[in-house]
Amino acid sequence: MPHFTAADGASLYYEDAGEGLPLLCLSGLTRNGRDFDFVAPHLAGVRLIRMDYRGRARSDWTGAATYTLPQEAKDALALLDHLGLDKAAILGTSRGGLIAMLLAVMAPDRLLGAALNDVGPVIETQGIGAIAGYLGRNPGFATLDEAAAVRVGDPAFPDVPAARWRQMISNNTRETMEGLVIDYDPALREAVLENAPEVAPDLWPLFEALATKPLALIWGLNSDLLSKETVAGMQARAPGLHLAEVPNRGHTPFLDEPEALSVLGTWLEDLT
Repeated sequence: MPHFTAADGASLYYEDAGEGLPLLCLSGLTRNGRDFDFVAPHLAGVRLIRMDYRGRARSDWTGAATYTLPQEAKDALALLDHLGLDKAAILGTSRGGLIAMLLAVMAPDRLLGAALNDVGPVIETQGIGAIAGYLGRNPGFATLDEAAAVRVGDPAFPDVPAARWRQMISNNTRETMEGLVIDYDPALREAVLENAPEVAPDLWPLFEALATKPLALIWGLNSDLLSKETVAGMQARAPGLHLAEVPNRGHTPFLDEPEALSVLGTWLEDLT
């Protein structure tokens, strides 16, 4: 399995497939490169690059102090360096979108554009509360089938069948004799919640830096993390923003919904 070595010696897993526009896929907080399994078959003409952040899945666990957005942004740049790529576009789900915004300030010349999956410069407290409920904790189910069955009928995702939920849950949990176990470092909870600043930083300047690039936003209309008001603010600051409003999806859309695929296709055309 391919790995590269970060500046601090951490071994980080990545995948690199296809030819064309370099598209770096950055996953959600507790997720990994498999976050993009559903959309990958629909992304023709791109060089699809995925990575597992440190502390997740097949990458080294390096401790709570290293599970930060700046460090993960540096790791993303290190992967591009490892692959010999001067520039790439980013498809960022949730935390991955925040990393894209940070890179727009840290290394604007390395960024071709970004597609943000259900994330913006304002994170709603309801969404943070939902994350706090599960972050760093084993799910409490004996099997994947049991966990998937509980998700069926979720009001934020009312039409998603058990098979889709099972695959999603299997992407970042493992079945063991003791039940399901998270496939990431539990210390991520300490990194995100216990070390969080009392006052949320203003991320609008980061978004405004990103707004100078070709930009797309996929928004789950049932999202508890990205609000209608924030989306409106993003549109006002980025008039060229391609917006997909995805019905029957909360945080986050799977990215293979028709609305998401349509906007991703238009965004990729802008880039090429």
